Amino acid sequence: MKYYAPWEKAFKRVYTPFEHFLHAQTTTGLVLMGMTIIALIVANSPLYESYKHLIHTTIELDIGSLVIKNSLHHWINDGLMAIFFFLIGLEIKREVLVGELSNIKVAILPILSAIGGMIVPALIYLAINNGEAGANGWGIPMATDIAFAISALVLLGNRVSPALVTFLVALAIVDDLGAVVVIALFYTADIQMNYLLLAGAMFGIMVILNRFGIHAVLPYFLIGIVMWFFMLESGVHATIAGVIAAFAIPSKPKIAPTELTKHTKNLIDEFESYPQESDMQMNEKQKAILQNIKDRIDAVGSPAARLEQGLHLPVSLIVIPLFAMANAGIHIDFSSIGEVITKPVSLGIIAGLLVGKIIGIFGVALLAIKLKIAKLPQNSSISQLFGVAALGGIGFTMSMFVADLAFIGNAELIFEAKIGILTASILAGALGFIWLRFIAKSATDL
Repeated sequence: MKYYAPWEKAFKRVYTPFEHFLHAQTTTGLVLMGMTIIALIVANSPLYESYKHLIHTTIELDIGSLVIKNSLHHWINDGLMAIFFFLIGLEIKREVLVGELSNIKVAILPILSAIGGMIVPALIYLAINNGEAGANGWGIPMATDIAFAISALVLLGNRVSPALVTFLVALAIVDDLGAVVVIALFYTADIQMNYLLLAGAMFGIMVILNRFGIHAVLPYFLIGIVMWFFMLESGVHATIAGVIAAFAIPSKPKIAPTELTKHTKNLIDEFESYPQESDMQMNEKQKAILQNIKDRIDAVGSPAARLEQGLHLPVSLIVIPLFAMANAGIHIDFSSIGEVITKPVSLGIIAGLLVGKIIGIFGVALLAIKLKIAKLPQNSSISQLFGVAALGGIGFTMSMFVADLAFIGNAELIFEAKIGILTASILAGALGFIWLRFIAKSATDL
């Protein structure tokens, strides 16, 4: 008998774009978990000094008179993560145009819940760190790690309704958008307006290409690289260029699906009308017809959709693992771990992610449902909604990213923040999973 893992069982029969997205996020979550464990093991082994030397190795890029010089850590966080943010931008755009966020009646619950899940954790963090050196880290507990959270839900299989999975996806997308705005507005160095205007000009050129119906990806890629450089030099975090570039990528296909159906039927009829030379080979006319069909299939998919699907695997298997390896390698003195967790920064993050997310997501959702502003996701219960809110407290990737921006140059506060993020994410993941697996009652049980 062939064995299927739980996440494979859940989605092996359906391959819609949304299910591809869930598969990709599940893969990302599992790979991220594995790489985080490896990074922690390496950082607390005799290899720590070699690890530290590696991630701080300087890499210099020379293009004529242009020189970009950064450590490997910064190349990963400022360069590779721009691809991750580009994918985030594509996901946000899809959700707004054709996904759950395109229907305000459906979107209102995750939108309100996401806003609550960002504001409450930030306020809890600020309350604990008011007047402290780490007060600038208020944005750290605002984020939800979509990959980890969705992985936990998918592993629960049919114990969680598809509508509740969709609710979490939409919530996490809004959460990501909020994190991008926070990074752009509050975690930005001194702005160099000349470079920022040049970055804006590059975005304008990409929009013009979109308006003129240019569907080839290469021009957008080349201009996007230039925009990334200008954004890097402007003082606004370079990864924001990834999100902005995603908004300029065409989301409309060259030909409508209805045209594909009609013309493909005609081409298939023509293909069959030609005598086939052998079972192993087609004649030249048939080859040309097949190429025409392939071109039309490619044209019915938008560049944004193709890029989103094509980038999931490299982001899951290359970008995110490298980010985890460069950022999760925390050298821990276990004899003082209790003291570190009670520091204001760590405590603020733990309270924000573990308590703030539940109050913000579940509290706002419950209030919206009681006031009839929104409806409970189909085939789910209030009890299950609480479990999903707990999973919202997993804030790994984006929280780590914001921590580096909030406490740049302060290794002690970054260490405290990462300990808080790891602790809170483990506790939130365990609470949410156990609650949904063993405690929460489904809609059919009520």
